[in-house]
Amino acid sequence: MLTQPLMEKLLAMRLLGMVEALKTQEQDRAITELSFLERLSLLVDQQWSWRENQALARRMKMAKLRGPACVEDIDYRAARGLDKTVVRALAKDSTWVRNHENVFVIGPCGVGKSFLASALAQKACRDGYSALYLRAATLFRDLDLARADGSLRHLLHDSVASMFWSSMTGPWLR
Repeated sequence: MLTQPLMEKLLAMRLLGMVEALKTQEQDRAITELSFLERLSLLVDQQWSWRENQALARRMKMAKLRGPACVEDIDYRAARGLDKTVVRALAKDSTWVRNHENVFVIGPCGVGKSFLASALAQKACRDGYSALYLRAATLFRDLDLARADGSLRHLLHDSVASMFWSSMTGPWLR
């Protein structure tokens, strides 16, 4: 089979990761030493990784997080009263989201509540959950408007299956 029709068929089937991997394989002369199944496995692995990366990028974009925060960057040395074991337990597999549990981050101004909230939301996105970062004022305004126009049930069903917010700002996870 000619390469161009194959590429067109892969594109038509939306296998963009596989197209990229095939182009890479065409340029690598050492790839011919691999068996058919090994090459096919590389193509499938590339497609799988591509789809996972696209899904993560979509979840991160929809989360509207403020700044690059991740749980690996949390500084426990600062005197903020953070319990390292609690934060690590929350970050591990984000099971609190799956169990529909809530986390409230409270404290004085400037201690990193928003950073911690964003970091946990980003970890939840990496674990396959959707998140949405909202200021509390925006959230309460949206809830009031939804109650007034009769769409509160719809808003709650779509957006608020599980919530997580940090005193005045924070993400909502579903």
